[in-house]
Amino acid sequence: MTDVTERLSPDKVKLGVCCTLWWNDDFPSIDAGISFGQAVSDMALAGFEGCSLGHKYPADTAELKAALDLRGLRVSEPWTSTYFTVGNMRQKTIAAFEETLARIRALGGSELVVAEFGASSHLLPVDVFANRPVFTDPQWDALTSGLDELGKIAGSAGMKLSYHHHMGTGVMTRADIDRLMASTDPGYVHLLLDTGHIAFAGDDPLELARAYADRIGHVHLKSVRPEIVRRVREEGLSFQEGIEFGVFTVPGDGGIDFRPILGALGAAHYQGWLVVEAEQDPNKAVPLEYAKKARAYLADVLGW
Repeated sequence: MTDVTERLSPDKVKLGVCCTLWWNDDFPSIDAGISFGQAVSDMALAGFEGCSLGHKYPADTAELKAALDLRGLRVSEPWTSTYFTVGNMRQKTIAAFEETLARIRALGGSELVVAEFGASSHLLPVDVFANRPVFTDPQWDALTSGLDELGKIAGSAGMKLSYHHHMGTGVMTRADIDRLMASTDPGYVHLLLDTGHIAFAGDDPLELARAYADRIGHVHLKSVRPEIVRRVREEGLSFQEGIEFGVFTVPGDGGIDFRPILGALGAAHYQGWLVVEAEQDPNKAVPLEYAKKARAYLADVLGW
């Protein structure tokens, strides 16, 4: 094991997995009928210690916590969509965030993940690149001030907020991320590094990891298949079509070399979650198989 990967030791980072290997929360039609119980059992069997939340999870917090505890799993993150860039949604966005925060605290989690979905193209059956929003200066101001407010709410509860850049949204490219980071308070707003989304957008995940190493609060490890990225661009496909054609896959597969990315995180003494994610069609990519593939790859890179 190298000195860099020693810095990403089990006492510094935790390995999680997103439920989007088992079904898709954005597109419920992408589903193989796998139950919540089977999914979380697969996660534990594959060797992960945490997981994201999803739409098939029990609504009752006590029931959910018991199911996760039984399998030795913790909550790595929830998801809250924000709508600061559209009219009359600021208070509703804050209220939804506070509701999520309360649930995550009850589950023993400490991480909160948000992304701005105002006018996003990622849920629409349209060209995900051509139709993604470009924010005006007032929209940027509304977004960044809103994120600072959410970050303060999280901080006062002893929790950490990380922003997830995302395909089809107004914070999709490296330039968007740079503006967001420059315009928010680093004490309250961290960056969620999603290697797959930034590569899909056309930018370099390694350069992003190096640029914001001291600001990264959460990590999604997701690879892409470059030939599908090209197809989405050239044919003007939607985000859903990209997923169905297999644009995303897990570390250890696809076109991203994660060794230097993990090395950059280790060099920056990153501490927190490393969460495997691959929004794949479970009818085509057996979730447990891909979860185990990712865990084996990380064991090879990290040495544990």
